[in-house]
Amino acid sequence: MKTRARLILDDGSVFCGWAFGAAKDAVGEVVFNTAMSGYPESLSDPSYEGQMLVMTYPLVGNYGVPSTGMAENGLPELMESERIHATALIVADYSETYSHWNARESLDAWLKREGVPGITGIDTRRLTMLLRERGVMMGRVEIEGAARNHRNMIPEDYGSVNWVEQVSCKEVITYQPVGEQKHRVVLVDCGVKANIIRCLLKRGIEVVRVPWDYDFNQLAFDGLFLANGPGDPERCEKTVAHIRTFLHSQEVRPCMGICLGNQLLARAAGAKTYKLKYGHRSHNQPVQKVGTTQCFITSQNHGYAVDTATLPADWQALFVNMNDGSNEGICHKRNPWMSAQFHPEACSGPVDTEFLFDEFVKMLG
Repeated sequence: MKTRARLILDDGSVFCGWAFGAAKDAVGEVVFNTAMSGYPESLSDPSYEGQMLVMTYPLVGNYGVPSTGMAENGLPELMESERIHATALIVADYSETYSHWNARESLDAWLKREGVPGITGIDTRRLTMLLRERGVMMGRVEIEGAARNHRNMIPEDYGSVNWVEQVSCKEVITYQPVGEQKHRVVLVDCGVKANIIRCLLKRGIEVVRVPWDYDFNQLAFDGLFLANGPGDPERCEKTVAHIRTFLHSQEVRPCMGICLGNQLLARAAGAKTYKLKYGHRSHNQPVQKVGTTQCFITSQNHGYAVDTATLPADWQALFVNMNDGSNEGICHKRNPWMSAQFHPEACSGPVDTEFLFDEFVKMLG
């Protein structure tokens, strides 16, 4: 027998549907993703911490969920992290029947096991149009018959929470590369996706993963990598301070940032960031390399952006979004420092820009 559920937005809008996954209430910032596939990777992406994920593609769950186990190197075998980070999943049509060669369980079973509620039967087109018009907003999911843990709770503003602190590792972790070690790179974990580490390891890089607020400048390393993560970059001033120390060091070493890493690098350089009206979350964001006619289709997941106009004179935009003109990456005019707002590792998503990892390796020498 189906259980009723509803999504209630901050502006009073109500969307009714049916529950699947965990039978519990939830709160979070409601955001939409326009990708046609990749729900296992999206749900396990730490950048969705504290958010309710709306999938605009109508059919979700039809290929099940692959293994959620860990590989020998200490990384998730197929997922982007060890758990689901979204607080709820909202879809138009959940497929109870699934079929795929590497499926191990249904999406419903995975959500139940992780304690995450889902709603199906929602008019996600109307919901997405509302979010585009008014901007992302806080909301809550109420499941019929569930304990009303969140009913009277006013959701905290998403931007006021340091979500990075909640998803970052708590201690230094070292990963050994595939084959011969060529370089040693410090990766600042602000909510890193596992495939970023995989992409570095397969290029012969030893990865030293450190917590978001760790002073990595005390370590010996060949290059710095700034990872993705959730929330407002203004909450990561400790990270920015360490990056600024790195940039001002007499020893110039390469640096690359992805997503939140782009914003943190920009803030360390002296630029400002701002919140987008409804963010970029999809597999189909067109990005142009500044000064060229090259265009790439990219995978993205972020709600904040760099204000290009505030970049210091010795920095410049590297990529620009062709939909709204927002910044998609920066680079220093002389030193080997660059970043991308999109995800070159793109798991899941197009792999058009994975060559940026090769560019980073070249900078390492």
